[in-house]
Amino acid sequence: MKKVCHLSFALRHVRKLNSHPTPSIIYGYPLLRNLRVRLTSTFSLRLGMKRCNFFISRLCKEGKIDEARKLFDEMAERDIGLWTTMISGYIKCGMIKEARKLFDRLDAKKNVVIWTAMVSGYIKLNQIEEAERLFYEMPLRNVVSWNTMIDGYARNGQTQHALDLFRRMPERNVVSWNTIITALAHCGRIDDAQRLFNQMQERDVVSWTTMVAGLSKNGRVDDARELFDRMPVRNVVSWNAMITGYAQNRRLDEALELFERMPERDMPSWNTMITGFIQNGDLNRAEKLFDAMPEKNVITWTAMMTGYVQHGLSEEALKIFNKMRGNDVLKPNTGTFVTVLGACSDLAGLTEGQQIHQLISKTIFQDSTYVVSALINMYSKCGELHIARKMFDDGSLRQRDLISWNGMIAAYAHHGYGKEAINLFNKMQELGFRANDVTFVGLLTACSHAGLVEEGLKYFDELVKDKTIQVREDHYACLIDLCGRSGRLEEAFNIIEGLGEEASLSVWGALLAGCNVHGNVDIGKLVANKILKIEPENAGTYSLLSNMYALVGKWKEAADVRMKMKVKGLKKQPGCSWIEVGNTVQVFVVGDKSHSLSELLGHLLIDLHTKMKKAGDMPDDYLLLDEEF
Repeated sequence: MKKVCHLSFALRHVRKLNSHPTPSIIYGYPLLRNLRVRLTSTFSLRLGMKRCNFFISRLCKEGKIDEARKLFDEMAERDIGLWTTMISGYIKCGMIKEARKLFDRLDAKKNVVIWTAMVSGYIKLNQIEEAERLFYEMPLRNVVSWNTMIDGYARNGQTQHALDLFRRMPERNVVSWNTIITALAHCGRIDDAQRLFNQMQERDVVSWTTMVAGLSKNGRVDDARELFDRMPVRNVVSWNAMITGYAQNRRLDEALELFERMPERDMPSWNTMITGFIQNGDLNRAEKLFDAMPEKNVITWTAMMTGYVQHGLSEEALKIFNKMRGNDVLKPNTGTFVTVLGACSDLAGLTEGQQIHQLISKTIFQDSTYVVSALINMYSKCGELHIARKMFDDGSLRQRDLISWNGMIAAYAHHGYGKEAINLFNKMQELGFRANDVTFVGLLTACSHAGLVEEGLKYFDELVKDKTIQVREDHYACLIDLCGRSGRLEEAFNIIEGLGEEASLSVWGALLAGCNVHGNVDIGKLVANKILKIEPENAGTYSLLSNMYALVGKWKEAADVRMKMKVKGLKKQPGCSWIEVGNTVQVFVVGDKSHSLSELLGHLLIDLHTKMKKAGDMPDDYLLLDEEF
């Protein structure tokens, strides 16, 4: 008698696995009537293997991997199917070491499916070298094995290795071609991708869609449309790819025209259009589509929140978040929490931020570095720097990544704690974290806000010498702000002039602010002219220039600038601030006398102004300039 499977163990799981009301059926398999029998009879080896394979597969899918292994080990004989199911179960649960131990056993039965599954398992865990080693050890490879390894190289950015392997394939199928074309298009080698596409003897809808998406992504949207129009068969993914292409290339009218022509739309179709409008600054059309959507998912809601935050409508973003929470089916994801915390940061809404923090603490996202960094930023912007630092310190070193470090450095920068930011930067480097472009923005901002000019210049010099980091517009704006705050205006002007056409509005704006602080009208006028060439209707530039003239007593020139603004119909948006006191938000606008405590607050402001003048922290009458204007 051959002992195939201990029925007592398998039958313990029958009731759990059975979703049918009739107890004599397990997904179509009849139960043995006598459940007391442990193993007093033998059923067919083939049927027994099949049943045990079914049990093991179900247990693995439910995450009960230890119970699956126990059942596997109780088998006296195991066919190739059982070995494949058990090893694949470990791989799907991310337990590659356990899978490898089983795979390496001397009695293990292996075929090309198991070998390929192991290769795929290593690729999913980004262990590309081990995947490669196994691939070349394979006694037999089929087209799926080759495709898996090519895809592995592509996912790890090794496109040339993927192409070399593709060329060595003894046989290829359409998946092979689609995989390598996708890889080439993704890394910008669109001409190579198109060359291979043209060589294909057989294409499916994925092949065509891949090329349409690749051409669009690489800026060749007209070529993509030509290919799209030639497609013999299109599915909803093809239409979405072409719409995305138009949206990415800022051709929204064509995207919308195609969207309206779609024979059928799915959720990504709507989300693509809404995201496209938002990314291109057209919030009104995004809102109309959002309202017209028959059904929305978390991506839709998060996209609208992002749009509101980007347009300075953070209160609307919070309202949208609360509406989404009214739907019990929809659950916020990482992007949702990061976006809504950004809205709280913009509003300095500590109470709302704390409520959202409580929500996060009940989800798996509480350990997300993106969410933790957003929380650090929120608490920092709401004035609770000690809570921000506590959150940073509470995370273990292994949980901290560069995003967390950058978030804390930026928090110190926001509050003007330059030395603390530098100390944190040094500690980060000591622990082996390599700074990136975002790190240097935070560090340079911290130096600027704290008046650490020499330190800031030193770090900017380090940035320029580090060839692995590209110097961005933000870095130059920080440098100019650093020079402007310290009165090194001529030096800053020469730096910007050296940038040539790369000098942006934000860089010139940083210098203009410095000229305004130090009352340097000569350089200020030159800078203002530069800005007005880029953006002729910039009311803020006229306002700063007028203030500079007034500060040095050039009232006629100040009046002339104001007259130009009046003729052009320009008006500076009044400054606005708010503070939450006793769960009530108090809003203050420049020149507004409508607040119930306006008179009392006015006396308090004058008192503060007097004290600041005595301390030498501000020029005479500086406070009154904007209000008079």
